Amino acid sequence: MADHIILVENPTEWKPHFPKLPVVAAKDYLAKPEYSTGRNLRVLNLCRGYRYLSVGYYCSLLAEARHHRVIPSVRTLNDLSRKSIYSLDIEDLDDHVQQVLGKPRPGFTATAFELDIFFGQCAAKELQELARQLFDAFRSPLLRVEFRLQGKWRIATLKALHLHSLSTEQEELFLGALAAYLSRRWRQPRVRNNYRYDLAMLHNPKEDLPPSNPKALQQFIKTGRECGVNVELIEKKDFGRLAEFDALFIRETTGIDHYTYTFAKKAESEGMVVIDDPDSILKCTNKVYLDELLRTHRVRTPKTVIVRRGNLERVDGEIDYPIVLKIPDGSFSRGVFKVNGRTELLDMASKLFKSSDLLLAQEFLYTEFDWRVGILNKTPLFVCQYFMSKEHWQIYNHEPGQETGARAGDFKTFRVEDAPETVVRTALKAANLIGNGLYGVDLKQTAKGVVVIEVNDNPNIDHGIEDAVLKEALYRGIVEDIVWRLDRKRGK
Repeated sequence: MADHIILVENPTEWKPHFPKLPVVAAKDYLAKPEYSTGRNLRVLNLCRGYRYLSVGYYCSLLAEARHHRVIPSVRTLNDLSRKSIYSLDIEDLDDHVQQVLGKPRPGFTATAFELDIFFGQCAAKELQELARQLFDAFRSPLLRVEFRLQGKWRIATLKALHLHSLSTEQEELFLGALAAYLSRRWRQPRVRNNYRYDLAMLHNPKEDLPPSNPKALQQFIKTGRECGVNVELIEKKDFGRLAEFDALFIRETTGIDHYTYTFAKKAESEGMVVIDDPDSILKCTNKVYLDELLRTHRVRTPKTVIVRRGNLERVDGEIDYPIVLKIPDGSFSRGVFKVNGRTELLDMASKLFKSSDLLLAQEFLYTEFDWRVGILNKTPLFVCQYFMSKEHWQIYNHEPGQETGARAGDFKTFRVEDAPETVVRTALKAANLIGNGLYGVDLKQTAKGVVVIEVNDNPNIDHGIEDAVLKEALYRGIVEDIVWRLDRKRGK
């Protein structure tokens, strides 16, 4: 069997003047047993339609179940099905659209036009880079994009085109793009440079408070290569390339309603090793869940009340002021507010209820610093003290007026064996309730004992802070754990 096949619903759609390629009828691919094997098979789905539960949809669905590499993927089909889904993915591209189309062009007065993209190629040279980016985001072989002038030029709609509907001129563009795509993507496999594994490290270079600073990312790359792992930085636009890698390491702030979670779910479905795994993201990013989990297993936390509109006025009867109000999915001290009386409580809660039906109210426990214990695979890696930001009650000060964004307090890093044993033990107990991933447990050491504030699913690994004691060994420990997981998956 060829290493790649092209699926069509009716073989006559592959016209006599088209190149001789391995073309398979969709019904045969769905039914014949010889197509249910061959994990390295690459499938190009050119069916007539991709609507939900159509033949074209089932071809992509079964291809993924068979671990074949298919375009378009089921995710792409779902994304293209409704603008409400794909609108988030094109936000970053609209600026590029305006830069290109907003330039004055003699004789051009249209307020809308369409562009056809075949495997990332288009007829308009000035739009070629945009075409490539759209194909990276929505890996559909034939794509039509409509642009509209609405104050500024934007992407209005995206939809898949189909082979049977192409004009003679479009067929010429399609065949040229197909030949280039097959040559680049399929006949020349990506060079592995003798590395044992390929690790994708998802990051966002524009993020204000990323989990790893640039020097840490470069150290991961360097250490990975020393361990036989090719580490490549990827971004949101590289979603379509995810299946090229053996593992995914997320170094970007995660969230359930964020593409980081989609990356994690996709990586898991591809059988990849993934940190943070989607289950850890789901558990750690919601403080309501965490509070219930920790209390159920008798891990000490600050006194906490889950707040609804119906019990808001009773909160201060259970917790003394000042009270800390939290939205369930904040990070880096964002979405956390201190209120000093009932008026402030009611006012702040009314604002936060606009984005969440549940809030957390906690007793205020001021300490000069928080402990952070970094844990990987149920083993402590590092321990830090994070001191409160100057003249502030949190580690990060997000108050308006900061000249350079959030201001952070000082820090001190310890060897695990030099940290208080009760702090490390409590952190392990909390993290082990989540899983065996990479976690950062935040704790406060008070006169009444150690309490857990939260468990983070993607703790900071910053050059000069968390690695201050272990240095390169911290990065090596993380990379070697990923290799161990990969070896286990392959039965080594």
